Amino acid sequence: MRQLHHLEPYLAGGAPAYEDPATSSRLHPLKRPGFQRLLDEAAVGDVVRLADAARLFRSVQDVLDVLRRRGLHLRIASGAWSGMDLTSEDPMTKLFVTMLAGVLEFQRDMISENTRDGVAAARTAGKVLGRPARLDSAQAVAVVTAFQDDGVAVMALAREYDVDPQVIRRVLDAAGARGVPDALAELPEEPGSEETPAPEAVAAADPVVSIDVPGLLAEHLQGATDTAVRDALGEGRTIRRGQGYSLRVAAPLSVHRAALEACATLAADGASPAGRKAYRVYADRLQSNETAQATRG
Repeated sequence: MRQLHHLEPYLAGGAPAYEDPATSSRLHPLKRPGFQRLLDEAAVGDVVRLADAARLFRSVQDVLDVLRRRGLHLRIASGAWSGMDLTSEDPMTKLFVTMLAGVLEFQRDMISENTRDGVAAARTAGKVLGRPARLDSAQAVAVVTAFQDDGVAVMALAREYDVDPQVIRRVLDAAGARGVPDALAELPEEPGSEETPAPEAVAAADPVVSIDVPGLLAEHLQGATDTAVRDALGEGRTIRRGQGYSLRVAAPLSVHRAALEACATLAADGASPAGRKAYRVYADRLQSNETAQATRG
């Protein structure tokens, strides 16, 4: 049984250590790089020792559920609670975890309330808060005039004022200077583009199939940028498989392909054996479904 340390800040020791220093509190613990690496490399029966309970308990139930499914144990590195396995499902441990999560949530709420009071006091005192504007009022007027009267493109204005094009678009949208986003207005019309394929044709070309996504991949995909992938996972059904689990996802083949592509890093050189195996399993299941659909067609 190995001892794995997830530390904030770093704590030296002989056991493998994983850290997420200076991480935003808005980032879910399961999406933090150090914690994801720990899950990828941990084996059933390993003990995870956490330096600071407050860092974990922002999303206590989600984290504990993942650790239990992986067959891992969780202990606080030191202090009065160091001897307690927080993943235990006995009634006393559950009560303790619930109480601790409530206390920490109360502390965070008090910090947020004090922050809001401080911001309100600063505004009352006339202080300007937030990120400074990239363009002053005179520059903003000049940008709108150049765009409307002279027809200067957004990209040209961005180069002229040395700002990101999105800054120019925000200025133009605030002034109502753009009828439609320029990215859409500049798209060339294609012959026959006005014809919309029938729903039956779309469904036949991209049928909905149900595939079991390995749990390791499902957790990796929680941070996927593709909205369709995240929505499909959100509708998935958990299937228990011994110490592990899969997520049964019903989605178009194109969504499954996008999900597999988003997991490519787990199959790259240097990735964990568990990640490579999970990737292969999903790839094989997807290929089997694609072959079956092609045979029916």
